[in-house]
Amino acid sequence: MIKTVLKINGMMCGMCESHMNDLIRKNFKVDKVNSSASDGETVIISEEPIDIPWAKKQIKEIGYELVSYESEPYEKKKGFFHFGKK
Repeated sequence: MIKTVLKINGMMCGMCESHMNDLIRKNFKVDKVNSSASDGETVIISEEPIDIPWAKKQIKEIGYELVSYESEPYEKKKGFFHFGKK
């Protein structure tokens, strides 16, 4: 799993967050995506790396700007009821 954090300029409200989440979900196979206008970022958890040049172009087309990104390995946290499971 990979955690990718996109720093984005231009998101101002909850609707902006929804537009960004929809764009990512429709174009990439993701386990989770969450955008925050106040933090100016979108956090993506996915199996495969995100195609950053393509994403940057698509983000610009919907009115925002990808200014930077970071990717790192991600391990799902085990929940409370993980005992005895493999």
